[in-house]
Amino acid sequence: MRPSRAADLVLRAALAAVLTLSAACGSRLPDRDAGPRPTAATPGAPPIRVGVITSATSPVGGDAFTGPRDGALAYFAALNARGGLDGRRVEAVTCDDGGSGVGNHTCVTRLLDERKVFALVATTALDYAGAARVSAAGVPDIGGQPIGPAYDTHPHLYGIHGSSAPRTGDRPGWDGVLYGGTEVYRYFKRAHGARTAAVVSYNQPASAAYARLLTLGLRAEGYRVVPGQVDFALPNFRAVAADLRAQRVDLVLDALDSHGNARLCEAMEAVDAVPAVKVTNVQNWTSEVAEDHRRSPRCRNALWATGSSRNHDDPSHPAVREFRTAMDTHTRGVGARSQWQLEGWAAAMWFTDAARSCLRSGALTRACVERFLTRREPYTARGLLLPVRFERLASPPRTRRTCLSVARWRDGRGWVTQGDMDRTCATVPQLGYRP
Repeated sequence: MRPSRAADLVLRAALAAVLTLSAACGSRLPDRDAGPRPTAATPGAPPIRVGVITSATSPVGGDAFTGPRDGALAYFAALNARGGLDGRRVEAVTCDDGGSGVGNHTCVTRLLDERKVFALVATTALDYAGAARVSAAGVPDIGGQPIGPAYDTHPHLYGIHGSSAPRTGDRPGWDGVLYGGTEVYRYFKRAHGARTAAVVSYNQPASAAYARLLTLGLRAEGYRVVPGQVDFALPNFRAVAADLRAQRVDLVLDALDSHGNARLCEAMEAVDAVPAVKVTNVQNWTSEVAEDHRRSPRCRNALWATGSSRNHDDPSHPAVREFRTAMDTHTRGVGARSQWQLEGWAAAMWFTDAARSCLRSGALTRACVERFLTRREPYTARGLLLPVRFERLASPPRTRRTCLSVARWRDGRGWVTQGDMDRTCATVPQLGYRP
């Protein structure tokens, strides 16, 4: 089982806070059934209705959180085109919560009480304020993105990366403490000989907190850490880049938003300080890298991404080819491809596999679906995910054998897979942190 990684979860929360502060507009009330649609219904039994909550219009702006939704809808559209789930169409009802807690509660009310959804799939909420209500209603939430601690807090919620936490509904993790590993830092130390790492952040609380977490993990792996902080309102990236050059940094991580990442790359390139490795996060593991970093080609080609799912840009794997074909066929106006789309596709597949197992063994019930989700055999979504399992451990693990999916951007080739994610593994310490 792969627990929530500290760096991944806290990064998402930190970036959400940073981007919210930098946004010019407020959140909106939920849009009705926004986004791509599944294909027309297939004849037969009544449809199986699922809900997809997404912070599509939020203070973060753009399409920052829509990837999982688009991937899930493409999966259900392809499934329905093949005749549905054992002859039953899956009806996906989307709801945009506007990135606010109020909007999220509105979406939960609408989907659970008005639309009577059987389950939620691929939830991607900036503020999952309605999580406790979803849990209290016993509605399975399958394959959601852990932007906050909800998936390590509440029963009936099953995040895309699994969980070992007790999930009693009280406090997240173990008495309010979550744990994550140092596998990313271990990988770059072993595979690329990295020894000096820079951590660049804003002088903003959420960004600074994430930077401290990165520093803790890097030092646990024996790195010399060079801090770099820029003013949130008037960032001087050129000064930070000059210091990184003087310190001979060979690995750069950051707690910045996408715009800040691009400006940091431009500054490093301008002062000839591009490191061997510039690590980005799974949310930026997209086909839009070339455009986002168009002014810094050297830094662009030093970008690496790590995660818990197979590279979406690697059609050599049959499950990835199927995902990409369905995205091309069943989505409209969604030209970019991303890792979050692939994880949304995997979430929809997870629900489908669970529901199919119930239909074939008797009756489709929520209890039956949850038995599939909590079985001892880990789930991999046909090899798209590193093995996912849910268990409730009384005490947190001190170490964990953890595997890693790694890709590097190369102009003309896109994201190039680095090694086999099922074999890129290490036993690493689990470090505690408070979300």
